[in-house]
Amino acid sequence: MKKRQMYFRMITASLLRRRSRMLVALLSVAIGATVLSGLVTIYYDVPRQMGAQFRNYGANMIFTPAEGSFTMEDIGQGSSYIADGDIVGITPYRYEAVRIHELPVMAAGTDMEQALSTSPYWSVEGEMPSRGGQLLIGASQSSQFMLGVGDEVTVSFTPESGGEVVADSTKDFTVSGVLRTGGPEEDYVYMSMSDLEELTGTSGKVDLAELSVSASGDKLKSYAETVTANVPAVSARLVKRVTESETTVLTKLQALVLLVTVVVLALTMICVATTMTAVVAERRKEIGLRKAIGASNSGIIKEFMGEGMMLGAAGGIIGSVLGFVFAQQVSLNVFGSSISFMPVLVPITILVSVAVTGVSCLLPVRSATQVDPALVLKGE
Repeated sequence: MKKRQMYFRMITASLLRRRSRMLVALLSVAIGATVLSGLVTIYYDVPRQMGAQFRNYGANMIFTPAEGSFTMEDIGQGSSYIADGDIVGITPYRYEAVRIHELPVMAAGTDMEQALSTSPYWSVEGEMPSRGGQLLIGASQSSQFMLGVGDEVTVSFTPESGGEVVADSTKDFTVSGVLRTGGPEEDYVYMSMSDLEELTGTSGKVDLAELSVSASGDKLKSYAETVTANVPAVSARLVKRVTESETTVLTKLQALVLLVTVVVLALTMICVATTMTAVVAERRKEIGLRKAIGASNSGIIKEFMGEGMMLGAAGGIIGSVLGFVFAQQVSLNVFGSSISFMPVLVPITILVSVAVTGVSCLLPVRSATQVDPALVLKGE
């Protein structure tokens, strides 16, 4: 039998002879590896998951004209500096003062489909406008004008005339929905951009664009700076109430994940060290006998370290599988979406588990090398 085969046979036989103790050590390593693998997976997936959740709170970037107003072409040029995969939605807005029942109200022309992508928190009683001649009215204006879903209303607009008397432009609309947000959006009436352009008699003008971008705070800031620097007509700025909240939550959550991981690994080390110390105490006579017949300290160290590292490798393999299951369940229950498997975590988890058990075995192995054969064999 070769020396290496004999070494592995000795380690395996030693582990099998002490099944109960080694099972406890194996379970502790497996649990530690499960938490490590699962939390690291969550740590790297949290920004994406949290980003998706924060997108429900509205746009996190706004394009405004550097001077006066800008066009859809300017907005398209600015958005070209943002990776397509990071853009959740882009919604242009044009604001004009109009009248309903001869009372002034602010109208917003926009792309209704895109509006929901950048403002998914909008609650609409009825339906969003889906064709020309439909109006979405804010809850405040709905109460003021006593308008509800299905009502007909005429909207008037007075064009700029330079002092001359100009007839009002009017257009009939059907209220398709009432917007409720609990915010300033309820003070507006919304129509398609084409309807507002028809009403005002001017086209191509845009006052601002809201963007929902799935990116970290630093990346988002970089996008804004790049757009502002490269598109003269566009000034990009971040919506701080959204981006700062997202950054703060992510930072604290990632710090918590790291702290829990470190604590669990420390507890795993304590459990393995305690188990190996008990094993050394149990095998004192065996160790003393082996040293009496010529076994070296290095041989004893190799055997105990081999046992520990084999436990670490086995626990790491088990933990890699259970860790993904753990992370998947956390993601589904907390964020409502699944995560992708990260193959690179398997060897990392195994290596960390082996390292943890190796460090845990240092003190027990050191005590094993200090066994005095004469005293042990005399029964002292």
